[in-house]
Amino acid sequence: MSKEKYPVTQAIRLLRQHKINFIPRPYRYEERGGTATSARELQVDEHQVIKTLVMEDEQGAGLIVLMHGDMVVSQKNLARQTGAKQITPCTPKNAEAHTGYQTGGTSPFGTRKPLPVYVEKSILDLKQLYINGGKRGYLVEITPSDLTRALQLTVVEVGMSA
Repeated sequence: MSKEKYPVTQAIRLLRQHKINFIPRPYRYEERGGTATSARELQVDEHQVIKTLVMEDEQGAGLIVLMHGDMVVSQKNLARQTGAKQITPCTPKNAEAHTGYQTGGTSPFGTRKPLPVYVEKSILDLKQLYINGGKRGYLVEITPSDLTRALQLTVVEVGMSA
């Protein structure tokens, strides 16, 4: 970790609590820019930029899906693999209620409520990944092994080409 100043969010507190090494990766945030913007700004492959997607099942129970920035989630396959009848993306209001994070700054670390976290299997094969640090325009670089140390993950195969 560097000595530079960077935001201390709930996500960063959780990473510190678990003694997870990370590199802060701030970038210039663009409204609706998504992972293409962060990948361009950080000069990394968009496949290594991991989206934190907040979704709900048919009962309204929240869950998080971690997906490569250049891929989308098959909601039908996710429902099948989680045992739900249906999975849909949350509204920004519901996502914020579940996580405590503002849309565009959602991190899987340090969420307001404990939520199940599903990770696309191939993410765990990456050497390094870039994932939201709990604030818009702020990613952290960590290894997949540290991701699995910090979170209780359930591995799924639900990714499709965007």
